[in-house]
Amino acid sequence: MARLFRYALTTLSIAAAFAVQARDFRSADVHPADYPTVEAVKQMGKTLSAASKGKYGVKVYPAGALGSERDTIEQLKIGGLDMMRINAAPLNNIVPETLAISMPFVFRSKEHMRKVLDGPVGDEILAAMAPQGMIGLAYYDSGARSLYTAKKPVKSLADVKGMKIRVQQSDLFVAMIEAMGANATPMPYGEVYTALKTGIIDGAENNWPSYESSRHFEAAKYYDETEHSMVPEVLVFSKKIWDTLPKEEQEMIRKAAKESVPYMRKLWDEREVKSRKVAEAGGAQVVPIANKKEFQDAMKPVYAKFANTPKLQELVKKIQETK
Repeated sequence: MARLFRYALTTLSIAAAFAVQARDFRSADVHPADYPTVEAVKQMGKTLSAASKGKYGVKVYPAGALGSERDTIEQLKIGGLDMMRINAAPLNNIVPETLAISMPFVFRSKEHMRKVLDGPVGDEILAAMAPQGMIGLAYYDSGARSLYTAKKPVKSLADVKGMKIRVQQSDLFVAMIEAMGANATPMPYGEVYTALKTGIIDGAENNWPSYESSRHFEAAKYYDETEHSMVPEVLVFSKKIWDTLPKEEQEMIRKAAKESVPYMRKLWDEREVKSRKVAEAGGAQVVPIANKKEFQDAMKPVYAKFANTPKLQELVKKIQETK
């Protein structure tokens, strides 16, 4: 009986020790639960759980449950949050290298963007995040961003003049929209629907899945295909937490993140098609832009202001020269 008791006690101790070690990394996202970025991080969690034999997993908190993207940056840097999926634009003031992949019209196509991000330029920008308390793990797609407006369509640059357009809380995005002649209005993503409905803003800019999943098409029916930006999403990990992990576990996390990228891209491509159909069925009108060059030409002062160091100019040049 004593032996059995000792055995049971030992088994319980081992189980308790494992329970203490086993951990789900908390990851934040402002997008809804079925969004491709959220699904991809969940997939990463499954891969990580299998690789670590259940020691590590990932729990995603979607729909802004842990705060806005700006809030979660601060949480991540102090180690109050393990991971987050964030657009590169809010990182521009913290990691200047992210400006290169956030510049308007810097990517020629989705294929060009993916080639750049999967190559040395992408790796260089991820590595630049470490001194700022973040470990860059991987890039996710964010699609081509276009204007969408409530009262009238945008068919030319002149149509944008004087409009109040919501942008991310990013100096670059403010400058980009103002270069079009509009009044840039930074605000958190969660406030955009009401602002469109009440006329606080005349429009916003985003990709098809965000336009559809946020139901913004109900308040702004004109989707104006400016395709002015393809700024990607970034999956980042808290350096404070990262530094407490053994090297082999760090590599396990990095590998699981990279392996989630093709899965995310597949979901993204499918979601773009589906989102456009849903938005159009809900009354959205697609407005083609006949002369995109006038929009591109308007961005010269933006490049002069933001790609303003030899380092950034070199990164932009490398992006543009990638075939």
